Amino acid sequence: QVQLVESGGGLVQPGGSLRLSCAASGFTFSSYAVSWYRQAPGKERELVAAISRAGGNTIYPDSVKGRFTISRDNAKNTVLLQMNSLKPDDTAVYYCAAKRTVILTTTPDYWGQGTQVTVSS
Repeated sequence: QVQLVESGGGLVQPGGSLRLSCAASGFTFSSYAVSWYRQAPGKERELVAAISRAGGNTIYPDSVKGRFTISRDNAKNTVLLQMNSLKPDDTAVYYCAAKRTVILTTTPDYWGQGTQVTVSS
């Protein structure tokens, strides 16, 4: 059974940091690209970070570049999203997703259930 389980969300003040974790199981993790997406209320889901199967390539939109860092550990079937200098606009549900491809920027094969991130004073 394929599972992607996110953790690490919560409430943080503007300028603060959070680290999200995605634990994968039920598939050959090293053969899958992984990405983080987010969806804020009333907005479409958007890509916030993508990492290739081996971890050598990453993609970030301008909105998070320089603040967010995605990494993966194929030995532990885990992907991390380090988020620094958080802004209220970063408030959203964050989803981990995976696809059997080189790097994931299109429709994933699998989604996690999401974790809420709220940036507020």
